[in-house]
Amino acid sequence: MRVPSCTYLDYAATAPLIPEALAAMEPYLAAGPDSILNNANPNSLSTPGRVAFKALEDARRSLAASIGAARPDEVIFTSGATEADDAALFGIAQAASHERARRISGTFTPHVITTQIEHPAVRRPAKRLEAQGFEVTYLKPDRDGFVSVQDLQGALRDETVLVSVQLANSELGSVQAIRQLADAAHERGALFHTDAVQGLGKVCANVSELDVDAASFSAHKVGGPYGVGALYLRRRTPFEALILGGGQEGGRRSGTQNVCGAVGFAAAASKATEDVEAEAARLRVLRDALYARLASFDRIQPTVECEEGSQDFLPNIVNILIDGIESQTAVLRFDSLGFAVSGGSACSSGSLKPSRVLTACGISDDEAQTELRISFGRYTDEDQIEAFLRAVPAVLDWGR
Repeated sequence: MRVPSCTYLDYAATAPLIPEALAAMEPYLAAGPDSILNNANPNSLSTPGRVAFKALEDARRSLAASIGAARPDEVIFTSGATEADDAALFGIAQAASHERARRISGTFTPHVITTQIEHPAVRRPAKRLEAQGFEVTYLKPDRDGFVSVQDLQGALRDETVLVSVQLANSELGSVQAIRQLADAAHERGALFHTDAVQGLGKVCANVSELDVDAASFSAHKVGGPYGVGALYLRRRTPFEALILGGGQEGGRRSGTQNVCGAVGFAAAASKATEDVEAEAARLRVLRDALYARLASFDRIQPTVECEEGSQDFLPNIVNILIDGIESQTAVLRFDSLGFAVSGGSACSSGSLKPSRVLTACGISDDEAQTELRISFGRYTDEDQIEAFLRAVPAVLDWGR
């Protein structure tokens, strides 16, 4: 089906595939017997297999450099960020608790800390850990979606084995003080994981500078292909594999690797991180102008207090509440006018329930039902923002 042309303002859901990623993947998209020279199993000892293995390891080295990993083997390719998050929560928490139990005597109930505004790929594994006997603390954010270092320090215990806090929120855009949070966890002997999916290419997602033990990433959020992600796992971090089988990825993630996807991911991440500050500055101008203009409409309220030029929020996300119009209705109205936006996280946009993120921040259920997220990226310009703003009155006065 041919999709009608539209102004795409839903980058937080997925970013368009960039030419650099497509060019990197093109040799792997051919068909026929000759294509096996590029599409062989990278675990085979044959010549085609060795060619594929080299491409995979080149992609691993490139991605490691893009995220600031000290070693290429600290990068584990996965099927996406959801798998990376699941692997981090289960693999680290269970391994760390087993290691801690061997070192102490007496009763030990492992403890995990996360937040109330995590992606479901972190929140749901945390709930599963509770069912398995872990104690889990869910830190409450403030009104703008920030978790305080003091709250984390107050929640840490001697039994805490893992802390998981997202780098940046996909709805509000709030960027957490990950380095300070990780330092607090490490001071009490706990490991630290961050879901860095929304932050890569927008803010500092350098795992060495953030001093995290693990981090999750996704290719399609930075202009790479779907179906591939990565888990950064710092060397010597306790870990028990979530997916068992042939022992690929150093025994940490079994299954034949997606070489084409890994190559595309590496190319996209390299492009996204080559000049983060300049692109973030450009996007902040668009974000600030959009927040200011939208706030001038009587029925529109910015969801967070994002000051002009603020680096506490992602540069490419604007979140608003529209009085009297439910999220799904606003999304469909804008869609009919040729603008693709979102009612919040794309992973839960089909739900009629109010956003967990907004209600955790103290926003009422009724207000949270009116959320609208506008997000942009590499191909967004001032003309597109102006066109979107011209469409707002029609959405507000629909049918009149």
